[in-house]
Amino acid sequence: MSKYDYDLIIIGSGPSGRSAAIQAGKLKRRVLVIDRKDKLGGVSVHTGTIPSKTLRETVLNLSGWRERSFYGRSYRVKDQIRAEDLKARLHMTLDYEVDVLEHQFNRNHVETLEGLAKFVGPHEVEVATDSGETTRLTGAKFLIATGTKTYRPEYVPFNGKTIVDGDDFLEMAEIPRSLCVVGAGVIGVEYATMFSALDVRVTLIEPRDSFLDFIDNTIIHEFTHQIRENGVDLRLGSAVEKIEDAGSHVEITLENGRHVRSEMLLFAAGRMGATSALNLDAVGIETDHRNRISVDRKTYQTSVPHIYATGDVIGHPSLASTSLQQGRVAACHALETPTLPESPWYPYGIYSVPEISTCGMSEEELQERGIPYEVGVARFRETSRGHIMGLEHGMLKMLFSLKTRRVLGVQIVGEGATELIHIAQAVLNLKGTVDYFVQNTFNYPTLAEAYKIAGLDAFNRMPIPDEFKVRKKEAKPAEAKVEPAKKEAKKA
Repeated sequence: MSKYDYDLIIIGSGPSGRSAAIQAGKLKRRVLVIDRKDKLGGVSVHTGTIPSKTLRETVLNLSGWRERSFYGRSYRVKDQIRAEDLKARLHMTLDYEVDVLEHQFNRNHVETLEGLAKFVGPHEVEVATDSGETTRLTGAKFLIATGTKTYRPEYVPFNGKTIVDGDDFLEMAEIPRSLCVVGAGVIGVEYATMFSALDVRVTLIEPRDSFLDFIDNTIIHEFTHQIRENGVDLRLGSAVEKIEDAGSHVEITLENGRHVRSEMLLFAAGRMGATSALNLDAVGIETDHRNRISVDRKTYQTSVPHIYATGDVIGHPSLASTSLQQGRVAACHALETPTLPESPWYPYGIYSVPEISTCGMSEEELQERGIPYEVGVARFRETSRGHIMGLEHGMLKMLFSLKTRRVLGVQIVGEGATELIHIAQAVLNLKGTVDYFVQNTFNYPTLAEAYKIAGLDAFNRMPIPDEFKVRKKEAKPAEAKVEPAKKEAKKA
């Protein structure tokens, strides 16, 4: 490996690139991370995961959302909240994230280079800086962690102010009185429900008849009811035919003939792999119709053995959490270092209002596979903690195998769902059963107590295992007592 400038060159500094770089640094290998100027941390830090979750928390705090069940909807006045208030906390968080990342790189002797990289040979990249200078570097192994970029179709007249994508949305000058969101994927749903919490009139448009299809139907029905109750106008089953910038407002025409008018439009219908500038033809790597790279899901090797790819650029599940794991595993494999394999069950979190989080299989998956199961359900309002917090909605649903009693899947919608799900994740990965939730004690009062309620709900309907059944001892017939004298007489 000494004939190359670096043992590992990483293109992109998002969650997967970051974890790969730190892992390589801890292995005392020479590693370089290349990313664009002022983009250390990638999309996750600057326009994706961290900004959207920070914005959500800011909205809930400033609007008094969590206190409304006690003090009414006018507890905080929305007109007092300005765009500057939302962005102030946002920039503080982003600056902190970048500072932490720089510190981690320095501590682990990870080198960084600002610029746009492209392959010019199997083991060589060319990096163009903002100043116009170019430099060529060689590496024994490469990791592509460039993530994704927003999909911007030609029929959408983006102007960066009233018609925006997910990146522009965070730079709004003022909070709109009405908002139209096109695309009911994770990003669209998160932003639509956040601004509904600010009492913004929100219309969410999705061309399909359903949305978030990978989530259990019961949870989606509960979620749909809640967001509609919160004021989101959900339009399913009709695609956008035309978008017009009318100056003072945006006019949206749907294929079914209906019209939607709003002050701002957020287009959030999909993302594309950020691979177009990499010149992948130079190394013989092909991409799919969304510019994503295919990899071996155990090692994250591409079709070229010394080049790896991780994170959103390889597609599903496109989570920051899984990307962190992928980067570490890829770095260890590339540097020929043994490591533990990834866990089969990981949590999926949607930071909407309310939150959704799942782990394991959905009820629909169990039905498709023909697996006999039982369901346990708990509603947050049934818990003392839920009542103390003023929660009117929220539920936890667990699925158990009737054959093995093992946990097969858990779905949660409501306050704290993305935190609560980790209990289910642990039990799933340790092959735990419904008995765990029945036997164990949970802190009281907590929302986690919902696990015990749901566990008992299913336990009470499931067949009792043989080892739990109380067996009555069979009484032995009493022997007749015969006096010794009578015995002797009988013998005689």
